Amino acid sequence: MTNGTDVVMIYTTFATAADAAGLGRRLVEERLAACVNILPAMHSIYSWKGEVEEGDEAVMLVKTTAARAAAAAGRIEELHPYETPAVLVLPSPAAARLSRLDRGRDALTPGRHFACRATFTPAYASKPGAR
Repeated sequence: MTNGTDVVMIYTTFATAADAAGLGRRLVEERLAACVNILPAMHSIYSWKGEVEEGDEAVMLVKTTAARAAAAAGRIEELHPYETPAVLVLPSPAAARLSRLDRGRDALTPGRHFACRATFTPAYASKPGAR
């Protein structure tokens, strides 16, 4: 179960990285997201209107709080160029290990700032002989 300040990730795809970047910038400017990452190249295979389709797409990953997730997802759906975009809101069980998590939450508060980088410590890193 998440509370309003827990970090969640929203996953969606776009036909182009430019489309993803434009919408991602709006989410950050509107303080619906602390950070947006664009992965510019992915190949998708999917069912659409009864046919199996394939195409290249860009992935947008949005980091926000559980309290803002519904508003962010709604804004994505409102502005997305796809007829029926996939917008998946995913809880982030690894969020407790993000060393800058509180700063990410602060980015959603007017007047606060956040660099879109987080230090993640994998569970195996503390074990002797871990890579």
